[in-house]
Amino acid sequence: MLETLITSKTRIKLILKFFINPENKVHMRGLATEFNESTNAVRVELNRLTKAGLLERVPDGRIKQYQANTKHSLFSDIHNIVIKYMGIDKLIEEVLAKLGDVELALVTGDYARGVDSGIIDLVVVGEIDKDYLQRLIDKAESLVKRKIRSLALTRDEYNQLKENFEVSKALIVWSTENSN
Repeated sequence: MLETLITSKTRIKLILKFFINPENKVHMRGLATEFNESTNAVRVELNRLTKAGLLERVPDGRIKQYQANTKHSLFSDIHNIVIKYMGIDKLIEEVLAKLGDVELALVTGDYARGVDSGIIDLVVVGEIDKDYLQRLIDKAESLVKRKIRSLALTRDEYNQLKENFEVSKALIVWSTENSN
């Protein structure tokens, strides 16, 4: 769908990268390598999105990194479109809302970094019936047309392992604080 609205594949990749997780900060050369695109193609699109105010340059020593401008009036709208495009809204509706006692759910890995690899890594924290979780995931996979890898943890297990999830780079998609 985005390919119909936005003709530049590089621009689509940038929008996904920065608007799925506003914490993503990346240097232009890193983006060129990740996207397997020329630095010039990435620079042109970064300049367009920055000039439009959707991205901002963030100095990091001698290099400039880019990140989403969360203060832009269209930020939340674009973020919601990206969430829907990547299937995370269906993941929340079909899995997390029906699962019961979920304290926290994180999307980690490629999706949290804004890369649509076709595999969603989901960490679910709470008292979870793992068989029921798998049945819900099987249904959700057909809706989002992506593979979902899940890891169900109790709160104690999560506390022991949370450094491994790079929580600062994870995308929190469910939390008991914001679900009520």
